[in-house]
Amino acid sequence: MKVADQVTFLPESINGRARERDWLRNMGDWMISKKRYWGLALPIWVDDEDPTDFEVIGSREELQARAVEGWSDFDGHTPHRPWIDRVKIRNPRTGRLMSRIPDVGNPWLDAGIVAYSTLPDGWRPADFITESFPGQFRNWFYALLAMSTMMSDGEEVPFKTLLGHGLVRDQFGHEMHKSAGNSIEFVAAADAGGETVDAKGKALPFKAIGADVMRWLYCRANPAANLNFGPGPADEVRAKFVLKLWNCYAFFANYAALDGFDPAAPAVPVADRPDIDRWILSDLQLLTRTARAAFERFDVMAFCLAAEEFIDAKLSNWYIRRTRDRFWSNDANLDDAGRRDKLAAYQTLHTVLKDVCRLCAPVVPFVTEVMWQNLKARGRPSPGFGESVHLCDYPAADDARIDTTLSQDMDAVLRIVSLGGAARNAAKQKVRQPLAELRVAPGSDADRRAAERFPGLITDELNVKRVTLHAAAEPMLKAAAKLNKKTAAAKLGPLLKEAEAALDALDGRTVDTALSAGTFALAGVALERADITIGYLAPDGWFGVVDRGTQVMIDARLTPELKAEGLARDVVRLVQDARKDAGLDVADRIELHLGTDAEPLRAAIAAHRDTIAGEVQATRWSDAPPAGAFTPAEPRKVDGQVLTIALRKV
Repeated sequence: MKVADQVTFLPESINGRARERDWLRNMGDWMISKKRYWGLALPIWVDDEDPTDFEVIGSREELQARAVEGWSDFDGHTPHRPWIDRVKIRNPRTGRLMSRIPDVGNPWLDAGIVAYSTLPDGWRPADFITESFPGQFRNWFYALLAMSTMMSDGEEVPFKTLLGHGLVRDQFGHEMHKSAGNSIEFVAAADAGGETVDAKGKALPFKAIGADVMRWLYCRANPAANLNFGPGPADEVRAKFVLKLWNCYAFFANYAALDGFDPAAPAVPVADRPDIDRWILSDLQLLTRTARAAFERFDVMAFCLAAEEFIDAKLSNWYIRRTRDRFWSNDANLDDAGRRDKLAAYQTLHTVLKDVCRLCAPVVPFVTEVMWQNLKARGRPSPGFGESVHLCDYPAADDARIDTTLSQDMDAVLRIVSLGGAARNAAKQKVRQPLAELRVAPGSDADRRAAERFPGLITDELNVKRVTLHAAAEPMLKAAAKLNKKTAAAKLGPLLKEAEAALDALDGRTVDTALSAGTFALAGVALERADITIGYLAPDGWFGVVDRGTQVMIDARLTPELKAEGLARDVVRLVQDARKDAGLDVADRIELHLGTDAEPLRAAIAAHRDTIAGEVQATRWSDAPPAGAFTPAEPRKVDGQVLTIALRKV
């Protein structure tokens, strides 16, 4: 127990030290032998005629001295079956031959002495061990602790940190068995593909999952819980992380090759780059801090989940999407400031991808190495790049690049955009339809700063014309409390109508505050949070949502001008689809014809002609379909109005 108390047991949620101490207090019998072939042969020889008469051999030298048969067959081999079984010794009491028992030692017993039987003295204690924890508090973990205590008189610990993890089950949570057909061999999962069974036992073929996907699947999982393994969970991880990471890299690689980006070019000072560049670099340092802290405390799951959020929500869905136009821009159309801004975007994304490779390399070594080699400058020195990502130092956060306020403000922007999207959904207005206004009643300083500092990001993302702050003293949205009759009716019984009337007369904020503190009494009955729903009411034509004290509402009323702009946005989408169907590259310029007999659609196209041309890279307009133009096979419709599209590359 004294030795066990010096060990760190992880994860804390399984309370490993208490489990080990419980075994030590109530130690039961432990079978130290196995009726198996493979394993460390037990050095016990029994009389061939009297199995109760036995000898225990203490060393190889003793066995050689006492051997009367089979030593030549055994000599030069390890003490395993079948060679050791050929050695016979003479019973000193009866003179009869003695043969080794067929049993082998419990492998956990054998593994428990490795630190003393195999490793040099200077290699103890081990920094880290890991094994599936069910059963091991009385097997391997116990063997390590007990043998270390015996061999060192309790003066040494065999290991510093132990990470126990749950079991691996099939993708439906069932135990894997060959007989059930749901077990998956490593080679099939990593390289070859194979077959398992579905929940009903029907054959389910699957393609190779891949080593990196498997590694991320394991590392992102809570080690205290059982892990469901199979093609289904693997596909989720591949889509959620591996493909997102690869798509970010592919976006950069495609445009960098097109523009001839030089990773070794003089860097644009970070202080001179736009806010969004400095933000992603700041959050990259925060991810690096998280990574180092997580790995140092053996909490790989914490790093993996933080990396997923960074790559998905911040790098892919925000930074790359919000800066895409900087990479798309044509150098010939840019002045010196524009070209410098484009270079800053390339250098920022290149830095992020390089550091993400180093951060993720211990978990997904193969995809990061491929990315690393392709991110280097070809044929000349690449500052900051080693021969391999696995030969580099692990990143350390650059505190000078951390802008805490900027990171908080951009997180607030993302939160406001999310709330605005929810308000738009409540208004049943599609994203391409411009709306007049988003109004924000901030619940924190960061939310207020975000609305004031980044109105352009919010208006672009939510397709609204302006963002305003709610300045009035009274709440922007009125809170209203309603009974959840599914749970409250049984508690209130005949008092239900009385309670509803009383609740309608109350301020919803008062009820919400009371529920946050505990229960709320209504008609003399104590109700809980599940019994009452708090909703928020906006003025006519507006729709609002609330989260963590911040209220947003969106103006869903449409003017003729807004409707026309919405039609134009739909036209852009249809032309972009036609470009893809025509097989055009993203940089190709086109000649474009748009035709319609619908007057509202014709007027919308005319009013937004320049915007449409810029979005779809149309450098020429044609009054009729150009010769050799591509035209979609089926007519396209915009809000029920037929649109003819014809385009060709120029």
